[in-house]
Amino acid sequence: MDTWGMIRAERAALADALSTLDEDAFAAPSLCPGWTVRDVTGHLIATAELNPPRFFGAIISNGFNFGAMTTKAINQVTEGATGADLVSRYRSRVDSRNAPPGPAPSWLGETIVHGEDIFRALGTYRDHPADHLVAVARFYQGSNLLIGAKRRIEGVTLQATDADYRHGTGPELTGPLVALVMAMTGRTVALDDLSGDGVDVLRGRA
Repeated sequence: MDTWGMIRAERAALADALSTLDEDAFAAPSLCPGWTVRDVTGHLIATAELNPPRFFGAIISNGFNFGAMTTKAINQVTEGATGADLVSRYRSRVDSRNAPPGPAPSWLGETIVHGEDIFRALGTYRDHPADHLVAVARFYQGSNLLIGAKRRIEGVTLQATDADYRHGTGPELTGPLVALVMAMTGRTVALDDLSGDGVDVLRGRA
């Protein structure tokens, strides 16, 4: 399956999972500081509705302030919308290949990681095909784009216990690959789901 095929599958599965949540869950905190589940869902929708011309227009109109652009986009998507409205709107983007500028694996990571920002915060990880997680982990291990994953895991060995994935040298960070991916992106709560001397290394880099 190509990367956009993986993105489609992850979006569809996430839409199904979001459809099981009630309004109280949408109001709950996510793993993204200051963002509720509702906000993260709005961000996923806004991202899936962008293309390069719209992205550049938005960033210019917000004075090249990425944070302000993101907040405005979330507010525009979520204003007056119920959780069911947001799920329906997100589901409508499942087949879209719209995205801001950037490599396709970054949007696969965006879908998986932000989905877990929601569901890990609500209590548990969702299941993902191993090849999707491996593709994201391999992208992040070599990328400092926006989130600095390559720097964060430098000098640490990442070893998945549920997939064919191992990367790096040094103290080991061991556990489910979804938790490794979340730790690579700076979600420190994921370190609670991992073991090895690499846990303390990454905590020190939080």
